[in-house]
Amino acid sequence: MDIKEFDFNLPEKLIAQFPAKNRDESKLLLVVRETGEIKDFIFKDLPSILSKDDFLVFNNTRVKPLRLIGKRENGKEINILLVKEIGKNKWSFLVKKPKSLKEGEKIVFGDSFFATIEGWFDKEHRIISFKKGILNKILKRLGLPPLPPYIKRKDPFKYRDKDLERYQTIFAKKGLSIAAPTAGLHFSDYILKKLEEKGIGFAEITLNVGEATFQPVRVEKIEEHEMKYEDYEIPESEAEKINRAIKEGKRIIAVGTTSVRTLESAYENGKIIPKKASTNLFIYPGYKFKVVNAILTNFHLPKSTLFMLVSAFAGVKLMKKSYKYAINKEYRFFSYGDAMLIV
Repeated sequence: MDIKEFDFNLPEKLIAQFPAKNRDESKLLLVVRETGEIKDFIFKDLPSILSKDDFLVFNNTRVKPLRLIGKRENGKEINILLVKEIGKNKWSFLVKKPKSLKEGEKIVFGDSFFATIEGWFDKEHRIISFKKGILNKILKRLGLPPLPPYIKRKDPFKYRDKDLERYQTIFAKKGLSIAAPTAGLHFSDYILKKLEEKGIGFAEITLNVGEATFQPVRVEKIEEHEMKYEDYEIPESEAEKINRAIKEGKRIIAVGTTSVRTLESAYENGKIIPKKASTNLFIYPGYKFKVVNAILTNFHLPKSTLFMLVSAFAGVKLMKKSYKYAINKEYRFFSYGDAMLIV
């Protein structure tokens, strides 16, 4: 398939720069695959839309403040995103113009925290090393949430505390992600309580959101795109809950595309297998879903693997129709934006 099939025009004003005042006050667009029906709700309506025959699967990964702003030896500011710990006190990281960095160069964070640039981890990532115990202090005092680049902050420290709170789900427990599983950001304690009162079950899995989730597609034929690997974990207790729900004929609702990919990756011989593993599953039109019956998700970027995933689930035609409707109704897009429930 040509990547152009997944393109659409999005007014820049609809890219949400801040979350809704309260988590559960974002808009919610309901899309019914069987009939093509599209209906407007707010997220607080979710418990009334669902029934006791529904079962939700959340991604409980935790986002860490891995974005750091420092100063180079030449006095210029440097903005880095730590990606993965690759050794004792050593991390791979992403930065603009990585070739401009010199091996052995010192970077200063704040007034007195130093780190050292090392060589290349691979063709995209450099390596930075910290003295023992220093990184946790840096992250605690200066670490910024790894907001995507389309969320603009002239002074990121002005909104640091609020972003640290809101760019994290209320059920975040474990793991380490460099981006939030954003569909989960809409859930509040009120919503979880109402779901429980209605007898709606749920389970928690962990997929550590990495570059694969927001990796751009740079090929014209999407079949040629190769996803990067992301680590996931499904505990035995949670696998048992999901398998029981499947056996009882419950509608399995994946909260977010990361939950979709985890469930579809861990399904073997008719059931979810508890495991720690990695997945590079790329879901695009033509994929046959084995587990997921409905998806709760945000609105995604044009030509992204995430838009391809929801198009695989609901069809390109219906997704484009739904996105056009959302744009006309001025829904808010991307990480801090509104939500869509596809059933």
